[in-house]
Amino acid sequence: MKHQEIINHIVSWLTTYSTTSKTEGFVIGISGGIDSALTSTLCAMTKKKVICLNMPIRQYKTEYDRGNAHIEWLKKRYKNVSSAEVNLSSVLEEIEKTFDTSVQDFLTMANTRARLRMTTLYAYAGHHKLLVAGTGNKVEDFGIGFYTKYGDGGVDISPIADLMKSEVYSLSDKLGVNSDILNARPTDGLFADGRTDEDQIGAAYDELEWAMLYIENKETYQLNERQLVAMQIYQSRHKANKHKMDPIPVCEIPKEFLI
Repeated sequence: MKHQEIINHIVSWLTTYSTTSKTEGFVIGISGGIDSALTSTLCAMTKKKVICLNMPIRQYKTEYDRGNAHIEWLKKRYKNVSSAEVNLSSVLEEIEKTFDTSVQDFLTMANTRARLRMTTLYAYAGHHKLLVAGTGNKVEDFGIGFYTKYGDGGVDISPIADLMKSEVYSLSDKLGVNSDILNARPTDGLFADGRTDEDQIGAAYDELEWAMLYIENKETYQLNERQLVAMQIYQSRHKANKHKMDPIPVCEIPKEFLI
C-alpha cells in the first residue's frame, strides 16, 4: 500500500472538488472514531476551511472525549481548522415528546439521532458555503450498508469510501492520529450504552472485509465454520441494505401517456 501516494491523491481530489464547486471547504461530524478522524485530517490537509462538529446526543463519554481530543489535535496542527459543539440532546427530547410512543423503537430513534446530525451539518455547510464530507469506508458504504439513510449517508462527497477499514487504520496511523482512536473498538455512536459495531453486526470488520473481497475476487476455496457465518452476515446485510446503495427508484411514465 503506497500510503503517501494515496494521501496525496485524496487531498488533491478534495481540493479540486471544492474549488470546482466554488465552495470554501468542508464540514465534518467528529464521532471519536477512526473514519471521521482520517476524513477530517485529509480535509485539513487541503488548507481550505474546515469546521469539525462535535454533536453529542446523550453521548457515551469515552466517544465524546475521543472526539474532542482529536479536534484539539487537528486545530494545533492546522490553522485552517475550527470547531463547534452542538448538543442535540434537548432536540431529541422534544422529538420524543412529539412522536407517538408506538414508533419509538430502539433502532428508529438511533436513526433519528443520525438524521439530526445530518441536518446540523447541512445548516453549517449552507451558511459557510462548505461541503459535507462523508466518513463512510468501503465496507460500510458498499458492502453491508452500515449507515443511516439520510443520516450519516446524507453527504456531498465521500473521500474514503474506496478504502477498506484496514486501509483506513493504516493511513490514520501514517498520519499520526491519536492512539486512543486507533485502539478504540469501532462504534457508530448512536446508542447511549456504547455498543460497538461488532456488537450490532455480529462480525468484525476484518471478517466483513474478507467476505467482500472473497465475493469481488470470485474466490472458490472451501470456507471454515466461522467464515461461513461471516459470509452469511455479510450477504444478509448487503441484500437488506441494497436500497441504500442503489439510486432511488423512479417510476418512469411512458411517453405516450404524456401526449
